[in-house]
Amino acid sequence: MQLTNTENLIDKYNVAGPRYTSYPTVPFWDLEHFDTQKWHQGLLSFGKKEIVENGLSLYIHLPYCESLCTFCACHKRITKNHSMEGSYIDALLAEWRMYLNILGVKPTIKEIHLGGGTPSFFSSDNLERLLTGILKDAHVSENQAFSFEGHPNNTTEEHLQTLYNLGFRRVSFGVQDYDPVVQKAIHRIQPFEAVENVTKLARAIGYTSVSHDLVFGLPFQKLESVRNTILKTLELKPERIAFYSYAHVPWIKGNGQRGFEDDDLPTAGEKRALYEVGLELFEQAGYAEVGMDHFALPGDELFVAMSEKKLHRNFMGYTTQSSRAMIGLGASSISDIWGAFAQNAKDIEAYKAKVFGGTLPVEKGHILTEKDLFVREQILNLMCHFETAWTDDQFGIIDSEELQLSLQEMETDGILELRPSGLVVLERAFVRNICMVFDQYLSKNMKTEKLFSQTI
Repeated sequence: MQLTNTENLIDKYNVAGPRYTSYPTVPFWDLEHFDTQKWHQGLLSFGKKEIVENGLSLYIHLPYCESLCTFCACHKRITKNHSMEGSYIDALLAEWRMYLNILGVKPTIKEIHLGGGTPSFFSSDNLERLLTGILKDAHVSENQAFSFEGHPNNTTEEHLQTLYNLGFRRVSFGVQDYDPVVQKAIHRIQPFEAVENVTKLARAIGYTSVSHDLVFGLPFQKLESVRNTILKTLELKPERIAFYSYAHVPWIKGNGQRGFEDDDLPTAGEKRALYEVGLELFEQAGYAEVGMDHFALPGDELFVAMSEKKLHRNFMGYTTQSSRAMIGLGASSISDIWGAFAQNAKDIEAYKAKVFGGTLPVEKGHILTEKDLFVREQILNLMCHFETAWTDDQFGIIDSEELQLSLQEMETDGILELRPSGLVVLERAFVRNICMVFDQYLSKNMKTEKLFSQTI
């Protein structure tokens, strides 16, 4: 079924909604029934079992940046003082040792991702000290996926070579947009030549997957400027391209996202047109759409994982690794052991104080219920494979009557096709909206404008 009135449907479904890197989403975690002791218990039961049987994913948050990008909603600290690198590395290693002591096993690490902030803010020597300190107490999977986020303006050959020597084969470079007007608005001045240089350096060293991150929906973006950014990107032919929808959430991040006026942003219809331009150009260049907001060349592991229905999604985004156990190290990091979530203290000083005081720096979390786990599985299927299925017994766990009515309305609108005990997404632009009708923590009357970004 084809959409008959795209503009009206965008108006109808362009509401504030989660991006579903987790379920339940963080604003709806049950904090009252969570404590550090329950997190310990979870680690020793289903967490340890998952780690032993299927391996561990490790996310490490490196929160420092030398300048503020006004589009960014990440937890970061803006500074040019690099003397703080050492003590933060010490804290990360101390936190890792605490997890090893709790688990009592030498884990097999399948995946490491260095995020931020700006991981390349840290010197290559400090990154090497961090990673060798972690890897000496772990096994490394034969099919490991080690990746990091690099800023094109400060990622050096030493960064790339050091991390390559430690097993890293994938790097993502934050490009966002090449238009000088847009760059000025988001405070991210970054010439094409810098991106070209680090991309070629990475390939010369031996990285097998280079990703460029682009953002649509930024202030002052126009069709031609986005087209130009994409065409420049295609000149370098990265193996992966992330084409993210800008999440405008200034009420969460304060002045960090107030470097421009709301009127400077594209409307919902204009924003969708920007995406359509990207989709057309990427497909013409041989890229396939993978999940939501991602594109990959057919030979890339992300494309292969999607083709084999092994694509997974967690707080790191889309991943080729299927492990349901992820430990997050560092300020604000979130850990996920499938049956429970835990988030570290966001404030860097509070995080380090807890770690150096000998306690896990967990600040809040959530223990998933049977209903949570069922809905989480459905949403994960939708976000990764754009289809899902269930048994009648599973469907009975949730309020199926209201859900069924909402799904039937979406089928009438042409954005999904219902099947016996399942559905298939027909229009990927609305996948977040489809996930929302499964979400047991949202209600149709709930005001979500100050919780989430717009879905389209």
